[in-house]
Parts: sequence; C-alpha cells; structure tokens
Amino acid sequence: MKSVISEGKTSNEAIEKGLKELGCTRQDVDIKVLENEDKRSFYSILAPRVVKVELTLKENIVKREETPRIKANSEEKKLNDEDYNLAKEDLAKFLDSFSGAFAGLSYEINKNENLVEIKISGENSSKLIGYRGDIINALQTVLSAIANKNTKERVRISLDICEYKEKRENTLKELARKLEKTVIRTKRKVVLEPMTAYERKILHTELQNSKAVTTYSIGEEPHRKLVVDLKK
Repeated sequence: MKSVISEGKTSNEAIEKGLKELGCTRQDVDIKVLENEDKRSFYSILAPRVVKVELTLKENIVKREETPRIKANSEEKKLNDEDYNLAKEDLAKFLDSFSGAFAGLSYEINKNENLVEIKISGENSSKLIGYRGDIINALQTVLSAIANKNTKERVRISLDICEYKEKRENTLKELARKLEKTVIRTKRKVVLEPMTAYERKILHTELQNSKAVTTYSIGEEPHRKLVVDLKK
C-alpha cells in the first residue's frame, strides 16, 4: 500500500490515523487535504466534523513497524573489558569533577552484561532527577557521549539516581494495566502525554502480550506520544 485516505475531526487527527496505518512518519509522506472542516455548508452544521486527507508514501520509503521490536540480549554485541575500562576511566574523571559541585554526592560505576551502569546517590542527588526525569535523561545523554569518546564499539549507558528508574518503571507498569482496563471498559483509545522512548518502551513491553489492547506511538520527538487502543 502506497497511499491511504483517512478521516478525523481535525486534520491532525486524520493525518495521525493515516500515519499509523502506513507505519511511517510525516517526513515519509505527501499529504493532501481532500475535505476540510472549514468548508461546511449551512445544512451540514449539525453533522459531525469530518476532515479527509490522503497520505502518499514518498519514493523509496518502506513501510515501518508501528511497535518497536526489542532485540534479545543474545543479538547485542557483548561489552568487552577493554571498552568498559576505557569508558569507566573517562566517566570517573568527569564524575569526580561533577560531584565536587554537590555536597555529599557519590557514585558507582559497574558492568552489567552489555551495559555500563552508573548509580548516583547522596543528600542532594534527587535534584538531578528533574520533572519526570528530564534532568536525569539529559545527564545520561552527556555521560553516554563521554563514555564513547575513546571506545572502539558503542557503549550503552544506564544512569539511575536514588533508584528513580526502578520506581518510575514500576509506576509505568501499573499505569499500563490501568489503561488496559480503561480502554476495555470504555472501548475508546487513550492518548498519553509525550514521553521519552525509554518510558514508551516500558509501556509497549508491559502490554505487548495483551489479548485485548495494542499500543503504538504517534507524533515526532520530543513530543511523541503513546496510544493504547483496542485490538481490531
């Protein structure tokens, strides 16, 4: 399928439905509005608003999967000792300097299978979490760049502060199950607020074996949202 026609109450809703069906992003398609909500006659004002759009895949664009596939650990490249030691050395230099700005801040760096795990704790460490983890996510990006500065292979970083990620993961898993029940009860999809790819992955994984609902993402980063909907 190279093109679809979709409908919605607004042009954005119609476009998102079409993107979901094609399994692609806005950059991958040409969009043509066939029927706009603004063009309504006097006799149709009581009828539901409907916008029709046609989405056509651009040349050389291949249909993509809606839900990300999670690779098994066996498919991931093993983190070798040489790269781990190089990453750990560079990370320690940065964190030694960084922790000096915070009284009582301490850190640990450990190797866990294919990950370099960094745990930060201390009296004022909770200030490094931010609203819904925005600071911890930004800091993890910085640490990832530092860790990969001198390594041969890509090193994956996992940063946790005051066990925030474990608590957040449990919260998101509980949310996933509540949303599943809500969608089943109301028979209406639920669109969540924008989340990071890490948080969306937790929800995707928690509901991937659900017999009643499915999950997919819409929108563009950093405003990409997760949708929980009934299975067709």
